[in-house]
Amino acid sequence: MKAMQMKDYGPATDLTLVETNKPNFNADQILIEMGAAGVNPVDTYIRSGTNNYSTTFPHTPGSDGAGTIAALGDNVTGFEIGQRVYFSRNLTGSSAEFTVCAATHVYPLADALSFQEGACVGIPYTTAHRALFGRANAKAGDTVLVHGATGAVGIATVQLALAAGMEVVASAGTPEGAALLSKQGVSTVIMHSEDNHLAPFQSLDTGFDIIIEMLANHNLDQDLKALAFGGCVAVIGNRGTVEINPRDLMARDASVVGVALANVKPDELALIAKSLRPLFEKGVLKPVIRHSYALTELPQAHEDVLKSGALGNLVIKVN
Repeated sequence: MKAMQMKDYGPATDLTLVETNKPNFNADQILIEMGAAGVNPVDTYIRSGTNNYSTTFPHTPGSDGAGTIAALGDNVTGFEIGQRVYFSRNLTGSSAEFTVCAATHVYPLADALSFQEGACVGIPYTTAHRALFGRANAKAGDTVLVHGATGAVGIATVQLALAAGMEVVASAGTPEGAALLSKQGVSTVIMHSEDNHLAPFQSLDTGFDIIIEMLANHNLDQDLKALAFGGCVAVIGNRGTVEINPRDLMARDASVVGVALANVKPDELALIAKSLRPLFEKGVLKPVIRHSYALTELPQAHEDVLKSGALGNLVIKVN
């Protein structure tokens, strides 16, 4: 099979197309013929060995994706060969023609979604759901700021919050991003490229019940001042350190929680997948694909996913 691989930690340009054997799988695993692979910032951290991530080599990038079941381990039940599925993590890398997943991390793909759209579900929508409902305990009527809302997880968060009856404010860095958020149904879009963009919200009367934060090292200190009483910041993304004043938390009885998909147990992942599927089938949730790349264009996708001004998901077309 064809796969994109690296022999050691390094830049995206070190990724090379290779011909290799299909991966082996055991009795509790599933072999999936890839349709499309998702591209997420975490893939670049693993590839480069940064932000406390590591891997083994040769390394095939890609954590999530969608495709068709090619073979089942002897102990696997509830699936069938030829079934369309997506996954939230895998064992051998999704930037390849085949990948192996534990059966506990594979889920039926909604009929309404293509493979490329399905490749946007495993990490972005699962993370967004976990952040809103699993960590921040969001509910209908809450006022939510999605801070950095135009990327893959941001769009998913906006869609989920609106669907659940929350009042959503979202931030963008470009006019194109603002237009995308308005198209998603966000009535109040703020520009995080502007100085003091949170100032109008930095009081107990105007603050947010929940802030979903995509770049905590840049924004967390100001986020805390923009919380309502009892508010919560859920940190999804961070690329460095930040200094905060804990009194901003104390004055509001507020909290900061971390969100890491790797910490979510299989039973909870399955419940999230079950809750998402009907929303995809009904068109309430719809992945936004910014760009699709050929498998050999993975290095460019790894560069692009870290650029500012994101406008949805990046995916790799495999089959």
